[in-house]
Amino acid sequence: MGQLMDLILSLLQQMCVYLVLAYMLSKTPIFLPLLSISNRLSHKVSVYVLFSLFCIMGTYFGLQINDAIANTRAIGAVMGGLFGGPVVGFFVGLTGGLHRYTLGGFTDVACAISTTAEGLIGGLLHTYLLRKGKGILLFSPSIVFAVTLVAEIVQMAIILIVAKPFDQAYSLVSAIAAPMIIANSVGAALFMSILQDRKTIFEEYSATFSKRALNIAERSVGILASGFNSQNAEKIARIVYEETSVGAVSITDDEKILAFVGIGDDHHKPETPISSQSTLEAIEKNNIIYLDGKDKPYQCSISKDCKLGSALIIPLRTGDKVIGTIKLYEPKRKLFSTINMSMAQGIAQLLSSQILYGDYQQKQTLLSQAEIKLLHAQVNPHFLFNALNTISAVIRREPSKARELIQHLSQFFRSNLKQNVETVTLREELAHVSAYLTIEKARFADRLEVDIDIDSELLDKKLPTFTLQPLVENAIKHGTSNLLESGEIRIFSQEVSNGIKIVVEDNAGCYQKPEQGHSGLGMEIVDKRLSNMFGRIASLEIDSMPNKYTRMSFVIPNHE
Repeated sequence: MGQLMDLILSLLQQMCVYLVLAYMLSKTPIFLPLLSISNRLSHKVSVYVLFSLFCIMGTYFGLQINDAIANTRAIGAVMGGLFGGPVVGFFVGLTGGLHRYTLGGFTDVACAISTTAEGLIGGLLHTYLLRKGKGILLFSPSIVFAVTLVAEIVQMAIILIVAKPFDQAYSLVSAIAAPMIIANSVGAALFMSILQDRKTIFEEYSATFSKRALNIAERSVGILASGFNSQNAEKIARIVYEETSVGAVSITDDEKILAFVGIGDDHHKPETPISSQSTLEAIEKNNIIYLDGKDKPYQCSISKDCKLGSALIIPLRTGDKVIGTIKLYEPKRKLFSTINMSMAQGIAQLLSSQILYGDYQQKQTLLSQAEIKLLHAQVNPHFLFNALNTISAVIRREPSKARELIQHLSQFFRSNLKQNVETVTLREELAHVSAYLTIEKARFADRLEVDIDIDSELLDKKLPTFTLQPLVENAIKHGTSNLLESGEIRIFSQEVSNGIKIVVEDNAGCYQKPEQGHSGLGMEIVDKRLSNMFGRIASLEIDSMPNKYTRMSFVIPNHE
């Protein structure tokens, strides 16, 4: 009994060294791919290399017993399978097994086979949990403990079956079975606990990023609608400064400083010409410039005593034209965090979108009523407001879903920025609509169902920009949103004699033909743009049966 306890303690000591290395590596970017399950080849290669090394390391840390090695190799094999799947698990186990085989001993073949089997067992559990939609359990220490326990029992059975002579194999298994099963099962569970903690920290970090970004978006909505000027820029700069906690924030147009908030505001004065060559270069070349204060030194162009030590300069654009910059600064001896660098780029996109919208509003006297209505549909402040409220509602309980909604919101507005693009493919138009619908589905919870059934051969067809989104928005706003029961939106294609018909259908049947001079101009614009591109054959058709359905459809002719 004393010898058994000594062996258990020795293996646990070796496992502690193993886990210390794992903990140290968890603090590096090497472990980042393990924080999610992915089918990407790069992810699988990373898992294979990392856990193969842990397999080999577990063998080297092992204890020599009766011409065999009591070890923690199983941890690497099982974890490799759990994160990489059956194929990766098999090859991780095979690599660790072959390495063990080269060390010799009467259990060399048995250990090579059993280690491969352990990797495969972890991989099979990976596949099973993903098919059942329970992938989150892969990060559960108790699940890892259980599967490693089973894998180690299988290893002992293989040693008894394969290793010769049997008497010696039986004696070995009697001595090492309990210590190895305990040490490897506990070790694997602790290893996963380390990764789970790292994953939790990463998710909290991402949630913080999302919350800050949402706060900035929510607080800044509409400010630039009245123009890109000093007064509005100062409000935006202060919001960004408060939410990001950087040293200072500056906003410029293409000639002068519009606003400056934070450290250095005693000499960085609004309405003064831009003196920084880096800022002028960012405007001229439309490039993001990061002056980290080390490899790329930053020196204030106004005062030698300035306390700022690094700067991130991001162009603000309306379409392809640079109309200014937003600049984030940090004081000397403080580096930019990754979250602030990433957020700054997102803020620049948001501000560019708002500036574009404001520019359109200022030109309303030069545009027809139809053009204004179209631009209003392209960048809908009510939709943005509703989307932000929806994301704010889910960010606490489902941060991953909130991040997904932010990505869809970004995609939606990125598509809206294509104001100089007259036509897009049906694939791009559907991506735009899908981003819109994803946010609307989150807003209406289980009261909105969406079915998109478009023939894949049609996805490269060209059509006018923003053709589908107004139809879908109309179906929700004037259709399904008025229902007490669940609303349904269908987007599908069907062959007709003169081409392919694209249909947007809702189950409300609430359509009423608008009176002249009232709402409905958006549908008229869609109809006119379709007719201008394809001819009257493609004109918008509306078919409605009260309380049953409303179908809005158009035809893409065969020759297109």
